[in-house]
Amino acid sequence: MRGDRIQFGLMLANRGVTFGATTPAQMLEMAEIAERSGLYASVWAGDSLLGRPRMESITLLSAVAARTQRVRLGPGCMSSFPLRDPVQLAYQWASLDLISAGRTILVACTGIGPLEGHQAEARQYGVTPGDRAGRLVESIQVLQRLWTEDHVTFTGKYYLLDDVSVGPKPAQQPHPPIWIANNPKGSPALVERLYLRVARHADGWFCGADGPEAFVRGWAGIQEQARQLGRDPSELETALYHNINVNDDREAAYDETKRFMDLYYETDYRREALDRVVTYGPAEECIAKLRRYAAAGMGTITLRCTSWDQLGQLRRCLEEVLPFV
Repeated sequence: MRGDRIQFGLMLANRGVTFGATTPAQMLEMAEIAERSGLYASVWAGDSLLGRPRMESITLLSAVAARTQRVRLGPGCMSSFPLRDPVQLAYQWASLDLISAGRTILVACTGIGPLEGHQAEARQYGVTPGDRAGRLVESIQVLQRLWTEDHVTFTGKYYLLDDVSVGPKPAQQPHPPIWIANNPKGSPALVERLYLRVARHADGWFCGADGPEAFVRGWAGIQEQARQLGRDPSELETALYHNINVNDDREAAYDETKRFMDLYYETDYRREALDRVVTYGPAEECIAKLRRYAAAGMGTITLRCTSWDQLGQLRRCLEEVLPFV
């Protein structure tokens, strides 16, 4: 872990470019403001290919890297991870790590979802939902070896490498951290597999936990699995994928949030679902809710503004919320 105090990350709404919530220039300005504030320790971008199209994450993060010097950088969840060729990704990510002087965190996830876009990905790339977890694990193994070895031969179910070398290597040694994003739920056997995947293969856990209690349960399960594998759980980092809308009128905050989230995720959110993944309303209510996550032991809370006034919301977070959490 990187200290006992809660840290905050700015999640850029790069899908918002598709429906007028933000612009490329505005996102880069927000990244600069976040860094200058001293209140944000990281800047993140969403990721998807055909599932939920948006500005491509590595390209955007490269621009952010060139405009910042301190904040860590990563995809909130690289849903496209199982679709990308790991050799090409090793080159791309090593280059980003060098551009940023070693500030990257690669967050892998399976990207499984019911959307038509995910079905289109399956048709385009020949990757079924059942393949995604196995491809994710093998890709992590390939990346770590390409970043730390000069001649890599790898024989897996999904990938074959014959004496492959990647250079230059990343700035971070032995390699940039790779986290796994998931939300352990479902049958007990499935939950245990999700815990084990993080504990065995990842340097951190990125989650969208449905409340502090869900985070506590998930984190305890991952820590236990890590101990059984002989790993020190304190070496694993944690982060929450979350959203925020600060407004003195709570119902106005809810209305804008629902419109934003419905467009972002192509769904029809019910209020109880939004209450789990978004902090909204007057500043004092936002502070209280975020404090509950901090008290639960979360390492980093990443916040995306669910608003068409991205800069205004960022200012309200910086002035009215984050200093008091």
